[in-house]
Amino acid sequence: MTKADLVEKVTASIARTAGPMISKKDCARVVDAFLDAIKGALADQNNIEVRGFGTFKIRMRKTRMARNPRTGEPVEVAARPVPVFKPSKELRGIVAAERAVTEEVSQQP
Repeated sequence: MTKADLVEKVTASIARTAGPMISKKDCARVVDAFLDAIKGALADQNNIEVRGFGTFKIRMRKTRMARNPRTGEPVEVAARPVPVFKPSKELRGIVAAERAVTEEVSQQP
């Protein structure tokens, strides 16, 4: 799903529940603002917890040894912060239930 697909789904969901009170352009601004808020919080090393969805956080990746692909020489890759997402139990349950239904349907003759 692309960001445009997400905007389309959110706009359709709002139109279904509250009527056509927000344009697709305004909805795109809301989605952009939401994503920018997440990016900004992660850049400031803050965790973002969205109950029922999951947690975005920064984790330090350890220093490790790698190889230069051209020379084969060992190279040390420094520790660095990386963004990670941990889904909530609720989201994991929803995904597992959808997967079970999909597998059940695909196994039918």
